[in-house]
Amino acid sequence: MEFADFVAARGDALYRYGYVLTGNAEDAADLTQEALMRLGNAWPRIKKKDDPEGYVRTTMARLHISIWRRLRRERLVATVPEGTHTDARPDETGLWDELRDLPPKQRAVLVLRYYEDLPDQEIADLLGISRGTVRSQASRALDKLRIRMDPVKAEALQ
Repeated sequence: MEFADFVAARGDALYRYGYVLTGNAEDAADLTQEALMRLGNAWPRIKKKDDPEGYVRTTMARLHISIWRRLRRERLVATVPEGTHTDARPDETGLWDELRDLPPKQRAVLVLRYYEDLPDQEIADLLGISRGTVRSQASRALDKLRIRMDPVKAEALQ
């Protein structure tokens, strides 16, 4: 598959992945474009890999982490972008909204753990943190999501 064909076929999915990482449309577009620009010249080598899309997603995650470390700030958006993503069920919209509202590090840990299915040690290596920090960030993020997604249970805890 040529690079242009790959971008045409998987560009929207990569953009949505960038959106999950960054939390807003503009940064997602920038992240996707930057990753594809960096990998375009190396495509002949990358396309031979078992999972070229996984390689691009890993590059996007690393770029996002690099940018996030530089900026150290969170930007929120009001809406989730429209798209043709078919994996999410309608009842997951609230989950994506809540995920977007998490602090960047917690969001990155959850995306890498559950969306990319990476082990804790690999997440730690990518983020430059310890494995214990990965676990604690994931635990805190999941606790926040549980409370936000089920206000009745959250009220009972107080």
